[in-house]
Amino acid sequence: MDGGLIVYLHGFCSSPAAWKSQLLAKEMARRGMAAQFVCPQLSPVPDEAVSSVSRLIEQADGPVTLIGSSLGGHYANHLAEKYGLKAVLINPATVDRLDLTQFVGDHANFHSGERFTFTEAHALQLRAQVARPTPAHYWLLVETGDEVLDYRRAVDFYAGCRQTVLPGGDHGFTQFPRFIPQIIEFAGL
Repeated sequence: MDGGLIVYLHGFCSSPAAWKSQLLAKEMARRGMAAQFVCPQLSPVPDEAVSSVSRLIEQADGPVTLIGSSLGGHYANHLAEKYGLKAVLINPATVDRLDLTQFVGDHANFHSGERFTFTEAHALQLRAQVARPTPAHYWLLVETGDEVLDYRRAVDFYAGCRQTVLPGGDHGFTQFPRFIPQIIEFAGL
């Protein structure tokens, strides 16, 4: 992990098999930087997800840049503030502006099918993790066609941060491939 590390944090019900993670991993490998990319499987329990990524950050040999998509964007924000890191947030969940009760209940991972229950206690864990962003640390990437999260909430929450707001698209952030080189550059790799 000499020279820095990119840690990709996937969204709710997702996994390291998510297409954005896979595309970034392939490009990092193509550049000979496969060892400088990691996308851990995040626990559906918010405090456990943050703890496991905290261990990765603390064990890294060089600077860490976080990439967070959807709920992973929330985790990236929390951890960027905790450790003073840079983060790219892709259609991130802005937890302080969401009705988390809509997510309470049973869910299945999109890729593995593994079932889990999101509880009110988990929602409270997410709320406790909300941290105001330090603008210089972030790059917000959103598409206005996000059908899951209202992009305007992220634009407001990350006011003052570098922002790229693109028309159309969807929650998966359709224009991700064209931003991969810039993301790697933002990470200083």
